[in-house]
Amino acid sequence: MQLDTTVVIHHLNVMIGGAGMTVFVSLSAIALGLPLGFLVCFSSISKNTAIRSMAGIYVSFFRGTPILVLLLIVFYVLPAMGIEAPPLVAAIAALSLNTSAFQSEIYRGGLNTIHAGQTEAARAIGFTVWQTRRRILIPQVMRLVLPALVNEIIVILKNSALVSVIAVTDLMRVSQQIVSKTYRPTEIYIATAFLYLIMNLVLSGLGTAVHKRLGRYAEAA
Repeated sequence: MQLDTTVVIHHLNVMIGGAGMTVFVSLSAIALGLPLGFLVCFSSISKNTAIRSMAGIYVSFFRGTPILVLLLIVFYVLPAMGIEAPPLVAAIAALSLNTSAFQSEIYRGGLNTIHAGQTEAARAIGFTVWQTRRRILIPQVMRLVLPALVNEIIVILKNSALVSVIAVTDLMRVSQQIVSKTYRPTEIYIATAFLYLIMNLVLSGLGTAVHKRLGRYAEAA
């Protein structure tokens, strides 16, 4: 079989546009999932049994439910309940709920590595619970878990290909549309794979660079 690279070159700009939408959806989900993840994380270590239980149920449900199912629930079920959710909003919401559950466990692992004495010292000098978390715990956790968080970003970026099922014009959706017009699936999907690979490598490289910079800053401090 002979590959026709001209079909890829002809549609490359459209595919890059789809890749841009993929990055936007993925990073939006990660950004929204970050504060929600910390909220669930701190809820999971709360002294209140009811709050801990609700956090556990949240994590179990959204970690255990396939992203495709979450997408369909948000996109089809919420409008049936009178809550309108356009495809882009539904996609970001579903991915945010999923990643927040995974992020909460990442942050909880980071918290477990921080000595309890730091919290006690902060409270002794008059810091409130919120001030202790915002000024002392969260900055340290973010530095400690950055590699795991970058990995979660990559996972979400790859899983975002599923948003094409609810008509979000991401890279996968655009690729499917091009294939339906050109009947050249091999060339288009190989190019799609390379674009996903490039995005993942860029994210991984940025994460590594930021982690090294934070490491040097911590050593200097």
